[in-house]
Amino acid sequence: MSRYCHLALLLVALLLLTACGGETATQPSPSAQPAATATTPPTPLPSVTPTSLPAPVVAASTATATPPPATAIPSPTPLPPALATAMALAPAQPLPVGHPGYAESPCSDKYPCNEDVAGWEARLRVPDGFLARYYAYLPDTAPTSITFGPDGLLYVATLDGQIFTVDASGESTLFFEGLIAPTAITFQPGTWRLFVSDRVINVSNGGESQISVIENGERRQIIGGLPCCYAGMHAAQGIAFGPDGYAYAGVGARADHGEILDSENLPDERRPLEAAIIRFSPDGSEVSEYAAGFRNPYDLAFDGNGQLYTTDNGPDFGPPDEFHIVVPGGEHGYPYYVCDDCFGIPAAVDLIPPAYEFPPHVSPTGLTTYLAAAFPGYYNSIFAVLWSAFEGAQKVVHFGPGGSGGTDFAQGFALPIDVTVGPDGNLYVADFATGIVFQISYVGEP
Repeated sequence: MSRYCHLALLLVALLLLTACGGETATQPSPSAQPAATATTPPTPLPSVTPTSLPAPVVAASTATATPPPATAIPSPTPLPPALATAMALAPAQPLPVGHPGYAESPCSDKYPCNEDVAGWEARLRVPDGFLARYYAYLPDTAPTSITFGPDGLLYVATLDGQIFTVDASGESTLFFEGLIAPTAITFQPGTWRLFVSDRVINVSNGGESQISVIENGERRQIIGGLPCCYAGMHAAQGIAFGPDGYAYAGVGARADHGEILDSENLPDERRPLEAAIIRFSPDGSEVSEYAAGFRNPYDLAFDGNGQLYTTDNGPDFGPPDEFHIVVPGGEHGYPYYVCDDCFGIPAAVDLIPPAYEFPPHVSPTGLTTYLAAAFPGYYNSIFAVLWSAFEGAQKVVHFGPGGSGGTDFAQGFALPIDVTVGPDGNLYVADFATGIVFQISYVGEP
């Protein structure tokens, strides 16, 4: 978007595209090679390898196949005293119900101008004791994923295929380019290896997504051939490393609710690793389906006890969007829905219900667990962002340890898309519509 673009026009367009089905911007050719900026590679960190585990079994090709059971996850180490104290304190009061009203500016009939620091900071609402700050602005970008690197810099992936670094002063620098609609970036713990989800073939029918690693300025694919691309942000998605040393990623479905038919008028069969959480070794040599039945799991996160969570965008016909406690080997919903042109729920399929239901079309995207000490009472909590401009979205939602609750934590964004925790213990939220990154910190009770 240009510096003074009219955000209302963007939001009107996005209202037509429910459940993270936004159109992608013009992308580089799939055959184009990514080009990193000319920077000196950082000093390598010690390599990290997975714990010794039996090789996962490759997922079966049918929708009713049962994935292999998950390997037991090691128990977490005892909490440091500072974290134990933070966990024991009561959390701050949640936000009052209600979204901040829209206000016209020279750039929009609803929002401040993108460069208006004071306007955005006055608009955002956070609980008592917290402060929301305008942290960085990346002009002419649409952020899709954020993560902190081992160098303490914030890494920001954008829809047009770039990755930027942002320093503590808010200054951004191009780190990598040439990706196709990246939707996830994360570093393998203890290394400089940046894992990325993006696309190989960016078409809705017959598309392909992938997971790659960027290291020393070069990108190498480790998993290709992943299902893609029902809509704008349905493909290989969020990536998280588990306490077992393996990586986990969400992969979206190729259809809205399994409605694609073959020549015999039967429901479309799920392909291997489609509409699922996958588990893979960091080198990509072992890949399996960990849990099934997710239409579009944009992001996922482990808590301090080794439990995995994900959000899921519901079908376009209007059922609730969902927050899930992921059950290894479980069927969590897709494509078993009830609607006029759905195929229903087979008697032999035992579905895992969501832990929480959001309003329809709010499009939950970014997800993170809070494993720092800066927010009193929030240790092991979970934060999710609701991306769309539909009623009930444009905010950050807080879940207590174990996925309990579901209360508003921060409101007033345009299209928040991802959230992460910084090494300083603060929360960082990227806004897709504006290119702004916001910081939420705890400053004490007033």
